[in-house]
Amino acid sequence: MLRNSSTPLHELPLQQQSKDAPLQQPKKDDLEDIPNHLTQQQATFEVMPKLKPETQAARIENILDAAEICFAKSGFHACTMADICRQAQISPGALYGHFKSKEELIKGIVERDRSTFAEGLDTLTKSGDLMSVIDALGQHYAVNEPTHKRILCLEIGAESTRNEKVGETFRSIDKYVQTSFAELFSRARDKGEIKPTFDTATLAQLFMLIGDGLFWRRAIDPDFDAKAAMPAVMSLIETLLNPTSKTPPPAEPLKRDELTEGTS
Repeated sequence: MLRNSSTPLHELPLQQQSKDAPLQQPKKDDLEDIPNHLTQQQATFEVMPKLKPETQAARIENILDAAEICFAKSGFHACTMADICRQAQISPGALYGHFKSKEELIKGIVERDRSTFAEGLDTLTKSGDLMSVIDALGQHYAVNEPTHKRILCLEIGAESTRNEKVGETFRSIDKYVQTSFAELFSRARDKGEIKPTFDTATLAQLFMLIGDGLFWRRAIDPDFDAKAAMPAVMSLIETLLNPTSKTPPPAEPLKRDELTEGTS
């Protein structure tokens, strides 16, 4: 999802990469402390130098972006850490210095998305009415985001049914998003902005079902036109929420920078 970071390390000229992040071979004593899940071959690629905070943040973003693409393209099991290294254009040592496993990469992706969602929802709720907020979120996640991110959602969801660590990560973000919408609807109801027939917990669950359907259809059907479907989706949501004020015109498509306003 969304961030505003400095140039990833792999995009710097080779001369600057060499100057900022010189590679070193580890000493023999260093290899004795290698975690069990790393092989000696992996650890001998490089000893990670101390990077500037902004460079390190950019490298992590680059790794997570690469992991998203690789997981969506090949699936969790077929994708390898080597594939992610190639996509990110980094060495194995640079990858393992931040993420020791594919499960850790999934957790990193999900935590980044959680933070982005929370910041975006907070920004939008401060600047618009409820229906405008929902429309903006729908345009962003269901229409404007790259298709591989929707495929990734399905891949993580499927893996959560057979991998305990991924399952914990997936259920955590799923519960967080649903709770966030339940709280959003509760505040709107208490302010008299909506008069729904259902309780807000049920509304949030129905909202998640609608979102899941949009994500699934966009991931599996190359002919699905999410943008064309959004007016009907918004009409359905309006019926469920029953807003007390006149529905405003559809919001302009949400821009990437707007959803993360105030972040860097």
